Formats: sequence, structure tokens, C-alpha cells
Amino acid sequence: MDAICLKFLSFVWCLFVVVVSHVSAQASCDNSKGNYTSNSTYHNNLNTLLSSFYSRTEINYGFYNFSYGQGTDKVYAIWLCRGDITQDKCLGFLNQSRVTLAQQCPNQKEAIFWTGECMLRYSNRSIFGLMENQPTVELLYTLNVTGSVDQFNEALQNLMRNLTAIAASGDSRRKYATGSAPAPNFKTIYGLTQCTPDLSSEDCTKCLDEAISKIPDCCSGKAGGNVLKPSCRIRFDPYSYYGPTIKLDTDAPPPSPSTNVTSSQGKSNTVTRTVIAIAVPVAGVVLALALFCIFQRVRKPRKKIQIKREEDGHEDEITFAESLQFNFDTIRVATNEFADSNKLGEGGFGAVYIGQLSNGQEIAVKRLSRDSGQGDIEFKNEVLLVAKLQHRNLVRLLGFCLEGRERLLVYEFVPNKSLDYFIFDPIKKMLLNWQNRYKIIGGIARGILYLHEDSRLRIIHRDLKASNILLDEDMLPKISDFGLARLVHIDQTQENTSRVVGTYGYMAPEYAIYGQFSAKSDVFSFGVLLLEIVSGKKNSGIHRGENMEDLLTFTWRNWRDGTATNIVDPTLDNGSRDEKMRCIHIGLLCVQENVAARPTMASVVLMLNSYSLTLPVPSEPAFVVDSRTRSLPNMLSSSTHNSGETRSSESTHNSVNKASITEPYPR
Repeated sequence: MDAICLKFLSFVWCLFVVVVSHVSAQASCDNSKGNYTSNSTYHNNLNTLLSSFYSRTEINYGFYNFSYGQGTDKVYAIWLCRGDITQDKCLGFLNQSRVTLAQQCPNQKEAIFWTGECMLRYSNRSIFGLMENQPTVELLYTLNVTGSVDQFNEALQNLMRNLTAIAASGDSRRKYATGSAPAPNFKTIYGLTQCTPDLSSEDCTKCLDEAISKIPDCCSGKAGGNVLKPSCRIRFDPYSYYGPTIKLDTDAPPPSPSTNVTSSQGKSNTVTRTVIAIAVPVAGVVLALALFCIFQRVRKPRKKIQIKREEDGHEDEITFAESLQFNFDTIRVATNEFADSNKLGEGGFGAVYIGQLSNGQEIAVKRLSRDSGQGDIEFKNEVLLVAKLQHRNLVRLLGFCLEGRERLLVYEFVPNKSLDYFIFDPIKKMLLNWQNRYKIIGGIARGILYLHEDSRLRIIHRDLKASNILLDEDMLPKISDFGLARLVHIDQTQENTSRVVGTYGYMAPEYAIYGQFSAKSDVFSFGVLLLEIVSGKKNSGIHRGENMEDLLTFTWRNWRDGTATNIVDPTLDNGSRDEKMRCIHIGLLCVQENVAARPTMASVVLMLNSYSLTLPVPSEPAFVVDSRTRSLPNMLSSSTHNSGETRSSESTHNSVNKASITEPYPR
């Protein structure tokens, strides 16, 4: 009798596979997120994006997450195949699925589509890196457990917990686990747990735990069941339904026969239960979305392939640099899960953490805020451009990580903190004698000159200040935060900006008032910074009896009165007096109100290195306290967007509008 029953069940199982293989997978179409019309911009962006997946032949691990378009018409999509599906099969299923989804969800801006092999999901909002539980689809088998239900449930719970731990411990390439366990009167339970790889370990565990908690509601006493969510999946079955997981970068055997998922259709917060009245387990129902790999690869060492040719006596060299991408888990481990103890500081663009790679190299990781309007591909291109900027007085960009909503920039670690840590501290400033300070001034000037005139991109920094000057082990300066405005797509043009961003006190008047910036804006900031280095005083907060005056007022007053030695930091009792006076002179030339009167950085470098060059007489700097009719508060009150900000003499060292402020653009 048992043999007859097994044959009967096998027959029904095969019949089910044949039947479901001809059933189109259903989609969950969310009308609450809005609709689009045929041939609209959103519709065209959606078609373009899904079509582009098919051409991404460099991705061979079955997980695609890209975006396309701008503003409200931007489309975000995820395509995901099971772990035992080859690349060709995966792309073939994609081609079929996008056609079917277009038929079942003809005008919804957000939809999700499951098949037995893959999942397709798109939206008009960012869905990368988010744990989402809705819509939830629950499926059960009508085959009841034989024997003790309690013992079966205990074995099932133990199996799913173990698989959850394995899946959650996976890296960003894969959060997926399959396995089996014996059960009483039921030869084997086959289980699967899986999360989208852009989830953290904690979110993966949370999502799977929530899915497992649905089993008593949907599948109590049943031999098989599935819980399907946008961010994770679980499945248990009395038969093996998954093939060997395909290893990365290797050929794999053909996938096992495909099955389809029955999905709910309606709003995303609707929980649908579908009961399939079949006497055998539905082995093909709701396969776990297997084998996730982020489209970022573990960062490989930069390789250069040089192609040289001789033509008319000239040698052309073409250099190709490989992607500088880091794996997110690599960075997460290096920074000890972005622990507060590893945080070096926090600015407008985000927090900076110290980290150590597995090879012992120390790095600084800037974790950018998540409100950038730039697409992933554009961001990568900009990173590669900025990474090509190399100068001894610039902090070197080693690479980046782009995963879900995470955008990380990886820099060389500069050990001696920033310049403001030394020159504004009454004790630590004595570690910087005049010789060191003069080298720092010269190094900053050369770094800015490189950005303005010698780099591949013309870069206007727009936030030069003491805290953005880092000091290496030899106390040599390195300019940081250059190129960041380009990376986060700040809304501005080459000559003006709709948002005044920067640090009052370092900000040139034409920029603070009218939003007009140029290379001379950086010259102004450099002048303020130079005077801070010479005086050891911040650009705001100099006591004059019971009153306070800003650094420019203090410097101009003493220069005008012939008491320029009062400007020099009293701790600088050694060093050339002429160099100190010349630096003050150059600083005053840089902070003149007339933009045309300020020198270029090329002239500044020449002034610092050539004592035979006669310096012009400086005019009164901008924003001095005595010139109340031209004071910053009066002009800001009617000319800028930054209501409530203080005047330069009262400024803090925080960037306004929460942005650091480099402005690069092509020459």
C-alpha cells in the first residue's frame, strides 16, 4: 500500500509541475503609489531600465539593482534570480517576466512580480537597502503532517532558525541558505531562507524571524509552506526543490525545473493567503530568491593596462583603470560596524570613520548622507574622475562603495588630524613652529593651484578652512573634501549657485551675498586661512578689551597702524620676521573686497617663493567691523537664503546648508 501511495503522490507531483509550468506568475500591483500613462516619461524610463539589465553581461550572479531617470519620473528596479539559475537562464526569465508584468500591471508605478525562479520589482522611490515586509504572500500545502505535529514543528523551527543564522551572516554578495533536517514520520524537511543582499545582518534576521512567525498562522500542521516578502523569503518542503548553488565566476549545471508563485494582487499592505489544494507538497511554490550578489564587487587592486604605439615619432599611451569599488561588508568590518569609537568626526556630507583593512592598511571612510539626487552610474563616474586627481597636498581617494542607499568614500588615513586641532589649541600650537607653519602655508597653496589650474578637472573647493586641512606624519598639509559637491550633485552652475553653502568667516563676500563664486573665492578663503596660521587665532573671536572683533578687522587695523607684529602668534618667537610679515601681506591681498584685485593662486605661490617680487599694497578687506554700511548682516538679510546665519565676525566653523562645498567642473 505504501508503495502504491508513493507512486500516486509522485504522479500527482509530476502532474502539478507540468500544470504550474504553464501558469503565468502573478504580480502585486500597487495602485496607492500612483499610476503612469502609456508612452509617458516614466513608462519610457521603465522600459529603458529593464531593457538595460539584459545588456549587463558583466553581472553573472543574478542580482541587478539600478535606477534610471530624474525627479518624479526616476525608476528604481531590482531583478533577482534563484541561486541555481545560470546567467543565460536568469536573463531569459527577465525578458519573459518584464513582458508578463507589463500585462498584469499595465500602469502602476510600483509593482512586484514573483516566479519560481526570479523576482522583479520596480518603484518610483528608492527601494535599495530598505527592509520591507509588504506585500506579504503566504502559501501552504494541504498535505498534513503525519505523526506528532509538535515534534514536526520543533524540527522545523530548529531548521529555520539555523538557516536564518546562516543567511544573515552572509556578506553583501549573498544572504541565502538551504538545508534539510529529519522529522518524525516524515523523512526530511527541506528548508530555504534568503534575504536581499542589500540588507544588514540585523535587518535580514528581523525580516526572516517575522516571516517564520507567520508559519503557525498559514501553515500549522502542514508539510510545506512559504512566506514571501519583498526583502526576504522562507520555504519548507518535504521534497528537495533547489539545485546546487552556483558559485561565483564559475560555470554551473542547468537549473532544476521551474515552478511559479501565486501572488496577491492589490495594495502593498495587503496580506494574501493562497491555498493550493493538491495532495502533495507544492515544491515549485515561492522559491526563495536565491543567490544575491551586489553589483559591486570586492575591490580589486587597481590595474593598469598600457597600450603603446609608435606613430610619427610620438608614443600614445592609453591607460585603463579598473573600478575602485570596495565591498560594503569589507568596509563594515574595517570600521567595526561603523562604531562610534571609530568615528573621527562628522560634517555636512556625513560622518568619517577610521578603519583598517585585512592587509593592515588604515583608511578613512566618509559615509555620505543619503539625500543625494544623483544616480548610481553617475556617482561612479564622478568618483573615478576625482580618483584621478593626484597631488601630494591632496588627500588621496582610494575608492568607493555603492550598495543600496549606502555611498561610502574611502580615503587614505592621515594620522595627525586637522590643522585646527593644533593652531587653535594653546598647548598643541607650540608643536607647530614657524618653519612647519610656513611649509603648511606653501603646501596648501600648491594644492589649491593644482585644483584650479593643473588637474584634469577645474575644481573650486568653496569650503577651504582649517578643519579641511589634514596633516600627515611629517606635518605636511593635505586638502580634504575636494570634489564632493560633484559627487553629491549640488544644485549649481559654474558661476553661481541657488544655495549659498560654505563656512562664514572663510566665505568670499561675492559668494556669501550673491552666490557668485570663482577661483578667486578660494583665494579669499586661503587668505583667511593663511592669517589664521600666522596669528594662531580663529577668524572670529579675538578679544579687544571687552569687545570682540573678527580676524580681518584685527589684521587690517594693526597693519594700517604699523603694529603688524601684534598679528603674529606669540608662541612663534623664532623664525624669519620677514617671512611672517610677507605672509600677512599676502593674506591681506587675498581677502580684498575687489575680486579683480586678489591674486591668482599661481601668483600666491610665486609670492611665497620669490622674495624679489614686489608685492602690491593691499586695500581694506571685506567685512571689517568698521565698515558697517557694508557689513555682512545687512547684506545677508536681503540677499541670501540663509536667514538666521551670523555675520562673519560671529561665524562658527560649520558649513551652512549641511554641505561641504567643493565645486568641480570640466575645463
